[in-house]
Amino acid sequence: MAPPETEHEVHATGDLVMALARRVRRAYADALAEWHVTPSQSRALRVLSAQAGGTRPSALADVLRIAPRSATEVVDALEERGWVGRSADPTDRRATLITLTPDGLDLVARIEDVRRDASEQVLDVLSAEQRRTLHGILRIVVGEDQ
Repeated sequence: MAPPETEHEVHATGDLVMALARRVRRAYADALAEWHVTPSQSRALRVLSAQAGGTRPSALADVLRIAPRSATEVVDALEERGWVGRSADPTDRRATLITLTPDGLDLVARIEDVRRDASEQVLDVLSAEQRRTLHGILRIVVGEDQ
């Protein structure tokens, strides 16, 4: 059994995880630049793609963990580009639903490819076995393997 990590090693590991996250985000943001989409807009598009029938702006803000006003700004920008539309909520005409347009759905599919490619680019230095190990470790750390 390996000896317990020193405090320095714990911090160094955390720093490495943060550096990896920054590298993946940077590669992803660079790839998104082709469509002039920000990472936050991309996240909103992905959330909306998972919501059949649309979602209210307040629910989008909750999922994205941003202020409702910020969600409105993101939706405004996406609507201006023709990627989302607003409509009255059929269950409450006072509320608004945000849905992806056909162009938005197409963009989400392309973004998913770019997202996967950005991660692949960063993780390409690992063997298949190392990737599986890293994947397993990260699932445990983020709580998905319980």
